[in-house]
Amino acid sequence: MQLGRFTIEQLSEGQFELFADGKINRSPVSETAGTESFIKKNDSLVGINPLYVSDGTHHVIVDAGLGWGLDAKSSYEDVSNICTNLDIFGVKPTDITHVLLTHLHYPHAAGISFTDKNTTTCPTFPNAKCFVQQSEWDFALEQVQYQSIHSKYYNLDDLYRLYADNFFELIDEKEKEIIPGITLIKTGGHTPGHQVVKITDDGNTAYFLGDLVPSAKQLNYYDVAGRDLNGVQAKKMKTRLLRKAYNENAFLYFYHDLSSKACQLQLNEDQNYILKELK
Repeated sequence: MQLGRFTIEQLSEGQFELFADGKINRSPVSETAGTESFIKKNDSLVGINPLYVSDGTHHVIVDAGLGWGLDAKSSYEDVSNICTNLDIFGVKPTDITHVLLTHLHYPHAAGISFTDKNTTTCPTFPNAKCFVQQSEWDFALEQVQYQSIHSKYYNLDDLYRLYADNFFELIDEKEKEIIPGITLIKTGGHTPGHQVVKITDDGNTAYFLGDLVPSAKQLNYYDVAGRDLNGVQAKKMKTRLLRKAYNENAFLYFYHDLSSKACQLQLNEDQNYILKELK
């Protein structure tokens, strides 16, 4: 879609099974299973939907996906699904200038790296700088170091190499404009350094909500399967941002929704948020 000068495309990696312990099945749900009736009976299914945003000069990835190949049985293990998606739009990994990670949980961050045939850890987007909150990096390191119950959500092996190679830019601001019209907003809640992305131009606004609101099913539900680190903070920021999005008639993008498309909000007779039919 077009939002002012920005072109925004969702890069769906497919539908995956989310287990009770928070881990994701590496094999995408089969096409025969991905029917409407199957989805209704399986609330454990999640989508993986990174975002590509460009104004022609800057090329931005928002959350990098799982990084696995389109076919889990493929021998091409160093081919990231997100690159296959970008190729559809004629974009090369070397074109990407910025990577914005809402947080470092592996379903959002694993796609930023791969291991080549020489067993060398390589950045998927070699010319980009990756923006993460300092508090998110610190928390992830602590969880992995002490093998806490939260460490299962982080896979930092490749990230250590990228950090050493100055791929990351760690920020410590509640709001930071990365390029004109694209701003990171720290929310905390889901993780200490969780952040969302605001895109605005020519009076139009869109929000990428990460795991603050992972899918449309969570619009009026304030506990994301019990996996928010600070539920009170998450609820506060979710309430605030959804109110702003409603008042601004903003477009919303949901990272884990099964239907990867932009939507706007309206209120039903019970004053709950529902999705507006887009014309």
